[in-house]
Amino acid sequence: MKKKILIGLGGLVLLFVIWSVYGLFFAPPVSPPATTSYNEDGLEITIDYSQPSKKGRLIFGEESEEALQPYGKYWRLGANAATEISFNKDVVFAGQAVDAGTYRMYAVPGPDTFELTLNSETDVFFGAAEPDYDLDVVTIEAPVEQPASTVETFTIEVNSAAQGAVIVFKWADTMFKVPVALQ
Repeated sequence: MKKKILIGLGGLVLLFVIWSVYGLFFAPPVSPPATTSYNEDGLEITIDYSQPSKKGRLIFGEESEEALQPYGKYWRLGANAATEISFNKDVVFAGQAVDAGTYRMYAVPGPDTFELTLNSETDVFFGAAEPDYDLDVVTIEAPVEQPASTVETFTIEVNSAAQGAVIVFKWADTMFKVPVALQ
């Protein structure tokens, strides 16, 4: 009897391991990885993130409304691994000086503004864990706008602007922008 129980438990463990390996390495991700980049006038910006979809859910709102991302709470700017941004040269990020390099980027949403932070902690596999706030480099506030239409999949774009570039974050009925220029 003891032998049958051990064999049954071993079989369950084996099934769990196979399921986990398949989910991590072979199944298409629910929130696929994406990269957006910009390269003009000597300024190079690269952003690596994952793209969750709206799927009929309330994305930003109050916790009492069961919003996927409640106001005032840490958000990794996507899904899966932490979102990272790289600059090839020193930049001015929404009016704040930032050295060239790679940074973890996260936000705290609000109904009228998003606090967007660059943090020096990088290569974070599971971005749901909050960062070490002592490693924050710069925090800016970006006013919330409404996109022309509802955006099903979270998208980050980097577009040309009069002075450098503008990073545009769009999801659901929310959009905010951050200007970036060379120092």
